Amino acid sequence: MGWRIPGVATARERLGSSLFERVAGPAGIENRSRIHGTPGPRWFGEDRPVRTVHGDASMFIGGLSALLLQSLHPLAMSAVAAHSGYKGDPWGRLQRTSTFLAMTTYGAADDAQRAVDHVRGVHQRVRGRTAAGEAYHAADPHLLAWVHVAEVDSFMRAHQRYGAEPLTPAGYDGYVADTARVGSALGVLDPPRDRRELAERIAAYRPELRATPEAADAARFLLLRPPLPLAARLPYAVLAANAVALLPPWAREPLHLPRLPVLERTGVRWAGSGLTSTIRWAMAHRPAAASSERGAA
Repeated sequence: MGWRIPGVATARERLGSSLFERVAGPAGIENRSRIHGTPGPRWFGEDRPVRTVHGDASMFIGGLSALLLQSLHPLAMSAVAAHSGYKGDPWGRLQRTSTFLAMTTYGAADDAQRAVDHVRGVHQRVRGRTAAGEAYHAADPHLLAWVHVAEVDSFMRAHQRYGAEPLTPAGYDGYVADTARVGSALGVLDPPRDRRELAERIAAYRPELRATPEAADAARFLLLRPPLPLAARLPYAVLAANAVALLPPWAREPLHLPRLPVLERTGVRWAGSGLTSTIRWAMAHRPAAASSERGAA
C-alpha cells in the first residue's frame, strides 16, 4: 500500500482537475462517460497504436506543433482565420478538438461516426477567398489531406520524442494506418498508411506552403500571446519552445522561428520531457480521468 502525502496529493488533484477542465471543457465529465461507458464496437481495439499515441501527454506538444505546421498552407490558414474563431474562443476550439479525438479514438463506432458527420457538416459551410483572391473550401479533399498529414506527423513526432512508451517503427506505421481510418471518414482521399507514405505526402505539399500574414499572426498569438494566467505562462513557454523544436527546419524559416540545435537538444528537450512527465503524473492520478483526456490537445 503506497504512501499518500496530503500536500502533494492535493496539488496533484488541483493540477489534474485544472488540466482536465481546460482540455475537456464544461461537458468533459459527461463526454468522458459517454466515450468510455457506451457499449458497442469501437473503430480501434484496445491494442491499437492510435490509442497509445492519443492517450499520451506528448499530445500537448504535438497539438501546438500541428497548428503551426498547418498554418503554412495559405488556403487552410485563411479558412481558420476567417471561420474558426481561434482568437476569440481558443479554449473552446481546443475542447472541441480534444473531444473529437477522444470520440473517434475511444468512443463507440456510432458516436465516432456522428462526430465525423458533424465535422463534415461544418466543413461544407466553410468557404471563402484569401486576401490574394484564391478560393477555398474546407471540404476540399486536397485541403483536408494537408490538415490530416500535418496533424498525424506532428502527433507522431511528439510521441517519438516525449511519449512515455515510444512505439517500434512498425508501431508508428500502425499509427499512421489507424489515423487513415479517421482521415478517410472525414473526406481525405487515399490517406497515407505508413511513415513512408506520410513523408512523401508532406513533401508533395511543400511547393504550396508559405507563411502568409495570417500564419505569422497565428504564430504570434499561439507562441507569444496565449490567453493564460500569469502562473501558467512559464509551463506554456516550455510547451511552445518544444512545439517549435519539433517542427522540421524547413517549416520554421517561413515563420521566422529560431533554430538553436544545441540548446534544443539539451535544455529545451529536457524541459519538455519534464513538462510532459508532470502532466502525465497529474492526470494519471485522477481515477475519473480516462486516457482520452490525458493526451488530446
